[in-house]
Amino acid sequence: MADLYETALGASTPDTITLLGQDLARDVMGNVGFGELAFWLATQRLPTTGETRLFEAVLAALADHGFTPTAIVTRLTYLSAPDSVQGALAAGLLGGGSRFLGVTEDCGRFLHDVVSTVEPPFDWDAIALETLRRQGKARIPGLGHHVHKNGDPRTPRLFQIAEEEGLVGPHLSLFAAIGRVHPQVLGKTLPLNGAGTCGAALADLGLPLELLRGFALLARTAGLIGQLAEELRNPVANQIFLSVDSNTRSVAPLEE
Repeated sequence: MADLYETALGASTPDTITLLGQDLARDVMGNVGFGELAFWLATQRLPTTGETRLFEAVLAALADHGFTPTAIVTRLTYLSAPDSVQGALAAGLLGGGSRFLGVTEDCGRFLHDVVSTVEPPFDWDAIALETLRRQGKARIPGLGHHVHKNGDPRTPRLFQIAEEEGLVGPHLSLFAAIGRVHPQVLGKTLPLNGAGTCGAALADLGLPLELLRGFALLARTAGLIGQLAEELRNPVANQIFLSVDSNTRSVAPLEE
């Protein structure tokens, strides 16, 4: 007896392609937006209009943030191997870690670890204070930004959209409380960054915590394609390379 491999996702016959139980050509193409489809693929349920709006706002927030390391390495890899667009995109995506993009997952997991242990009625400020004190000097994912010292412009907009759509859940509530009370513990005021807010929003949408970084990478893929498109129109990768190459200084190796 032949092995059977079950899937609720895509499948093909000689005449049809089905996706999530729908006829791809007739029911999905031209009727379902890409963000809506990405949510549907991950959860195997169609998102509501409000969920789609918040999810796509998260994707927009994470798509591009200028000449970050992920963008630079994508351009430099394309300079080195213009025959490998996939290599350039992959190089940028591989840079999604604890400092860039990975904060989305780290923050979502951090918040969920707390949310999963508390019970109503929720005093979010008190819960946030206890959480911060327990962290001590350990880094708080989603708190602080290397550029937006006075506030990340993405953060209030994401909270606004979540509020408008009735989608402020426990993760966003706890994250907002951390933003309010952390100066009492840390002795300084830091902004809630957009990547962390995205993680809180994705967790409140019920998306798998294990895939939160995947959604950040999905968003950044669009941004990296934009970086490559701009590199084709207005190349800067060679200038970056020559700037580093011409400012390299040889020094003696470290002594044993």
